[in-house]
Amino acid sequence: MIEPPVGSKLHARLALVAAALLWSLSSFFTRLFLTPTWIGVHEPEVSPLALAFWRVLFAGLFFCLIVPRKAMKFSPLMFLMVVIFAAMNGLYISAQMIGTAANAVFLQYTAPLWMVLMTVFLLKEPIEPRGGWVVGVGTLGVTVIIAGNWLTGPVDQGAAIAMALGSGVAYAAILVCLRQLRGFDSGWLTMVNHLGAAVCLSPILGFVPLPTAPQFICLAVFGVIQMAIPYWLMARSLRLISTEEAGAITLLEPMLNPLWAYLMRPEQETPTISTAIGGVLILGALAWRYLPRKIKPAEVVHST
Repeated sequence: MIEPPVGSKLHARLALVAAALLWSLSSFFTRLFLTPTWIGVHEPEVSPLALAFWRVLFAGLFFCLIVPRKAMKFSPLMFLMVVIFAAMNGLYISAQMIGTAANAVFLQYTAPLWMVLMTVFLLKEPIEPRGGWVVGVGTLGVTVIIAGNWLTGPVDQGAAIAMALGSGVAYAAILVCLRQLRGFDSGWLTMVNHLGAAVCLSPILGFVPLPTAPQFICLAVFGVIQMAIPYWLMARSLRLISTEEAGAITLLEPMLNPLWAYLMRPEQETPTISTAIGGVLILGALAWRYLPRKIKPAEVVHST
């Protein structure tokens, strides 16, 4: 794949906005497989892990067509990244289909909280004061969501919440891995993640039927539009901006994701009060963390 110039930081930020918009469609696509529509892809039932498999497979195949052989370079870190990526997808899709979209996306977007802790304990980087506040307030938001939803709704709501939290931790680890591998081709990294995840999830095929023709088409669109292209945009943008800023910009996704689910199934996808409060705490903490700060005179002198 011959990539166009990366461009300015403004272009990178706009690319991340587009990625967030496309990522937010995950709740729309998962609800297509749960809700009777004129497309009719809700029958026969597609299990969450099977849905995760086909999504990453079609996304990976898309990149097989455009990634040049010269970009195919390996690093031992890629093997760990692939396993984590597979776990993240399986957990997130399962949380989306078993529980509510709002709980799933808000808890997955605790990733920047976990990333703060990872950079401190794994990369040995100092924690900024704002980072500490984000962890504290974000943890409070997670607690509110869990306390208000664990024993309400479906009997497996607790499992869905645990899966969503796990996907958030895995997402943070992926961001850290991409940061460490930023010297590699962005399309190649995305291809490795998706095809590697498909291999990890492929054992599910021994237990479920193959999708119908309409389901195959929908799964292909799901994988390419909602999965492959956004991750490619993210990987490219990380060349110019930090993972912290990228995490902040993509907060647009958790604000839109529950909306698509609500429009599909309003009677089942209306967020609870605790979800709304917890979501505001999580997103508010992250937004405050990345608000522009005035540079103190002493900082200007030091930087020069």
